[in-house]
Amino acid sequence: MLCEKDKVVSINYTLKGDDGNIIDSSEGKAPLEYVHGRNYLLPKLEEMITGKNPGDKFSAVLEAKDGYGEYNPDLVVDVPRSDFDTSMPIETGMAFQAMTDQGPRIVYVKEVKEDSVTIDGNHDLAGKRLHFDIEILDVREATVDELQSGMVGGGCGGCGGGCGGDCGGDCNCGGGCGGCGGGCN
Repeated sequence: MLCEKDKVVSINYTLKGDDGNIIDSSEGKAPLEYVHGRNYLLPKLEEMITGKNPGDKFSAVLEAKDGYGEYNPDLVVDVPRSDFDTSMPIETGMAFQAMTDQGPRIVYVKEVKEDSVTIDGNHDLAGKRLHFDIEILDVREATVDELQSGMVGGGCGGCGGGCGGDCGGDCNCGGGCGGCGGGCN
């Protein structure tokens, strides 16, 4: 059966950066399953998977514009320290969900100063070329519940914007509530 819209596709994947270091992988974990054609993966990656069969293996390189976009320095801003909950320590590298004009977005703490906190609204993979190794394991018909929810196994879908760092909370990526190349493992 071909990978096509509204089929449940199961893949193994490894995502690497230009330096060859592994960013994310399903190795040693359950394969990533998703409903194809429902914006679960990066659109360009999903396009490359379309038409493949179980057993197919391939490598793909996505330029930044086809991954998580170019790095935007305008998304790095200083926010008054008073805008944060003062009962909790704020440390460099922490992730927070912030409400923006475009809706909720995960932001990362870049620097903590006495009176302000520098945050970065860029996805942590923005501006990076992404190297994928993909193996198609299985393709099957989706159930009615999976088609209605867009999620394997049915369910409510969505991850509420944060996924622990692998994908920065974009649930258009795969793994767990999202994942591959940008996933919510």
